[in-house]
Formats: sequence, C-alpha cells, structure tokens
Amino acid sequence: MSIVFAERMNNVKKSFIREILKVTENPEVISFAGGLPNPLSFPIKEIQEASQKVLSENGNDVLQYSTTEGYLPLRQYIAERYFKRFGLKIDADEILITNGSQQGLDLIGKVLLNKNDNILIERPGYLGAIQAFSIFEPVFNSVPLNEDGVDTNLLESSLDMHRPKLFYTVPNFQNPSGITYSAENRKTTANILKKYNTIIVEDDPYGELRFMGQDLPPIRSYLEDNSIMLGSFSKIVAPGMRLGWICAKGEIMEKLIIAKQSADLHSNYYSQRVVYQFLIDNDLDGHIKKIKQLYKGQRDCMVSMIERYFPKEVKSTKPEGGMFLWITLPEGVSSLNLFDLAAKENVAFVPGDPFYANEEHTNTLRLNYTNCDEKMIEEGIKRLAKVTREIIKGKC
Repeated sequence: MSIVFAERMNNVKKSFIREILKVTENPEVISFAGGLPNPLSFPIKEIQEASQKVLSENGNDVLQYSTTEGYLPLRQYIAERYFKRFGLKIDADEILITNGSQQGLDLIGKVLLNKNDNILIERPGYLGAIQAFSIFEPVFNSVPLNEDGVDTNLLESSLDMHRPKLFYTVPNFQNPSGITYSAENRKTTANILKKYNTIIVEDDPYGELRFMGQDLPPIRSYLEDNSIMLGSFSKIVAPGMRLGWICAKGEIMEKLIIAKQSADLHSNYYSQRVVYQFLIDNDLDGHIKKIKQLYKGQRDCMVSMIERYFPKEVKSTKPEGGMFLWITLPEGVSSLNLFDLAAKENVAFVPGDPFYANEEHTNTLRLNYTNCDEKMIEEGIKRLAKVTREIIKGKC
C-alpha cells in the first residue's frame, strides 16, 4: 500500500547540513560544515549548579506543565536585556519562548504564509529559514547582499514588484556570509520598509558574538511597526537547552501563541528555569566575553590561513563576529564538485547551493571556524586549498 503524503512535502528537502554532518562523524574528517558552538564555551559547572538549585528549591514546580508564553521572569530578563543593550522598550508580553529560534521560523510561517505568497530573503540566505518556510509553499524572491548589508536599491524594487508578506534577514554576522549590515544600511532598510505592508523578520542568533567593531542596534530600532525579532540562547549558553524566543507585538503575538499551543503547548519548562537560574547567578557578559575571545582567535586563524594558502582568485569575507565566513570561487567552478574532492582529503564544508532558493551548482561555500582548534583550522585549510587549486586548474 502506497502512502499518500501531503502535497506540501513534495518540494521540501532534507536539511543539507544534517546530511553533511553524517559524513563528519568520521573522526579523521576536519569539519568546517556544521554551525556548532565550541564545547569549550559551554558553562557545564554553572549549568549543573543551576539544575541542582531549581530541582532542590522548586522541583515540583519545574517538572510540571507551564504556560505557552514561557517563564515570566525569563521573558522579563530578555526584555530588560534589549533595553540594556539598545534602549529598546519591550514588554515581557512581547516575548514568546520557543524551542530554539528554528521553531520561531516555523510558527511565523504558520501564522503568516499561505501557498504562493511572495516572501523576500537575502541572497545568499539562511538555509534553515529556507527549509522552514518551504513547508508553507511560498514563492521565494531574493535580494543580494553587499559588503555593508542588503542591496537597498534592489530591496526597494523587489518590495515594489512582489509586495512580499515578509522580508527575512540576519543583519548581524549573517549566516552564511558573515556580513553585517552597517548602521546606515539599517536605517535605509527601515525607511524603505515603512512604505510597504511587509513584515520584517529580524533573526539575531549571533549579535552578542561581536569581537571587532561596535554593536549596532536592530532594524526594529528604526521600524517598530510590522517587526518580528528572533533570538536564541544556543550561541551564548548552550544549544542543547533548545531555547529561543520571538519578539512581536499585539495581534501577531496572539496568533503566534495560538500556533505554539497547537504545536507543543509550551517549550521545555525545566530548561527555561535552569537557564534563568544560570543567568541570574552568573555574569552573562563575562561569559560571553570569554566566548568572543575564543572565537576571535579561531576567526583570525582561518582568515590568515585562507590568505596564506588559497589561490588569489578565491574571495573570502572577513566577519567582525559570529561563526561563519563565505568563500567565492571563480565563475564556473562548482562548490558541489569541490565538496566531493575535499571529502577525499577528509575535510568538509557546506557548498553554497542550499543557501539559495532557486539556484544550483553555485561557486560559493560556507566555512565555520568555531568548532576547530587553530591547528585543525590550518591543516583543514591547507587540504581545502590544495583541491581548490586543482579544480581551478581543471585537473579534476
């Protein structure tokens, strides 16, 4: 008997990265593929102490069902941190705790998207968002990124032409490119969006991980209406806790809560309580400072090794924070073909294809620098540079 699946599943592919990670299970493979925080950054002792504390003092409570919106003191903490960092006045009722920001994307899709709705994403764009939104069968339109952020001229023309339901952006250390929107680009983007009835979905999992330059306010600072922000504890505490949040106002939040109730009732309440206990018992800024010092060393090493070993015709971004950088090969060189060659040298990366909604055999690829030590980074880049030279010269 054949199973008749929902039509929406026909065009949704498996996560490219999850499939690649199977390759990297081989301990001999040096992997720049996954967007994995460095385990050295995990506050294991502090989380253990927080867990023991919440269980010993409130065990009956923390193991019970809870509210869909999430633990109120945790939501208040998030709102207060927005004010502390950017002067944004956000109420705790504007915060919904989610199972990582990936669930946030799914809930936004459920609430906003009908089949064949136009949406706008960055080019290249975050593959997790492309996959999450694909379930709802929208029409993807892309706007390219420049070194200082989205191409604002093409953004306006795309908004005017397609009238998209939403514009999804990662303005800080963008995944996959590592690019950050400048202050001027953020203001211009906000001013353009004010002319249209398009909701901006501003995803910021990496914003706290700036190790060069100055922090910049979210686009919401210039555009309060039609704004949704996403955040996560995965990069500043630990991804295994699976806690993120959506920040939205009024009617949008009401619909998101209804969608979440139908999905899972509420996010892991025990994790919420443990993370909150960790936050109030420890110096989060001090903890993040240590992460940034670790990642800056790894970033600097990778940038230096690329400059030393890669052919000059290969271009690379130089991020000021976050976890990724972006490689552009000469025209006509497929990163998918390069991946196959690199795998034979036991080095892995993510080819560019899954970061585009409707493109194949692109000449781009993403490298993660946070989950390898500097010795592994140098060896991995040497291996990758070797096969890159070979494929450019047409030997393969």
